[in-house]
Amino acid sequence: MESGRVLAFSGGIGGAKLALGLQRVLESGMLLVAANTGDDFEHLGLSISPDIDTLLYTLAGLDNPEVGWGRRDETWNFMAALETLEGETWFRLGDRDLALHVERTRRLRKGESLSEITADVARALRVPSKVVPMSDDSVRTRVETDEGWLDFQEYFVHRQCRPVISAIVFEGAATARANPDVIAALADPHLRAVIVCPSNPFISIEPILAVSGMREALEGCAAPVVAVSPIIGGASIKGPTSKMMHELGIECSAAAVAMRYGSLLDAFVIDEIDANICADLQLPLVVAKGLMTTIADRECLAMAALEAADRVAATR
Repeated sequence: MESGRVLAFSGGIGGAKLALGLQRVLESGMLLVAANTGDDFEHLGLSISPDIDTLLYTLAGLDNPEVGWGRRDETWNFMAALETLEGETWFRLGDRDLALHVERTRRLRKGESLSEITADVARALRVPSKVVPMSDDSVRTRVETDEGWLDFQEYFVHRQCRPVISAIVFEGAATARANPDVIAALADPHLRAVIVCPSNPFISIEPILAVSGMREALEGCAAPVVAVSPIIGGASIKGPTSKMMHELGIECSAAAVAMRYGSLLDAFVIDEIDANICADLQLPLVVAKGLMTTIADRECLAMAALEAADRVAATR
């Protein structure tokens, strides 16, 4: 296998699983993860960055394996006390998790950037990889539904994805500045690969691509771009991807995801169950086990994506 730095685009749970696999098979310090921040919002006066936190906890080995988000061995005294006060409890903040949100909010209000704060948290949690927000500027995902326009967390957590969606927008993306570390990595002639993690294309990856200059930088990148399908056998493993695709009039299939990314991709990793339906794609395909239930699964899928990138690079 080749060596060199790898850039991954990731959302939360599914993306974090593959990011952990990449971290484990790469040399220390060789992984840079660009995290979606379109899900970020303010709740109870605190600045919450769900995808960044899921990545940090997962890469630090502190994630909750039962639900995929938050910290393991969590306690819920804060939420219990808030409930007795009849406060808003629809977005659950564990006691240990709460400390991160308080510290992030304090430092943001002092004028520090989200990138600076994320880097310090990663060091404190002993994360060997670099995790950066897609932008330090505010980008907010909003969805148009049969109940009107909703902020993403209102739709996703509070309403539990029940409203029917018809459109998705990323407010602020057109003027947001892409993270300079990501842009520099994409311009680096020695970058080994860009891995698009198996995150929801619509609400996890497309917010990153919507940031001003990001898609153009990716299109001009010399390194192979390989996406891993978040759809297996016509269904998403976790989250609302399948529901969203159906409501947006898009076939729920691995092939549809590949077509959504279009010419950005140099190769596509699919589960063996989808080999036949993806056979007609004009794109190099790699068949691998897509369901990541164990650490070994994460490592194997990461290896498959990297080997796909190396094969593409060898033909150039």
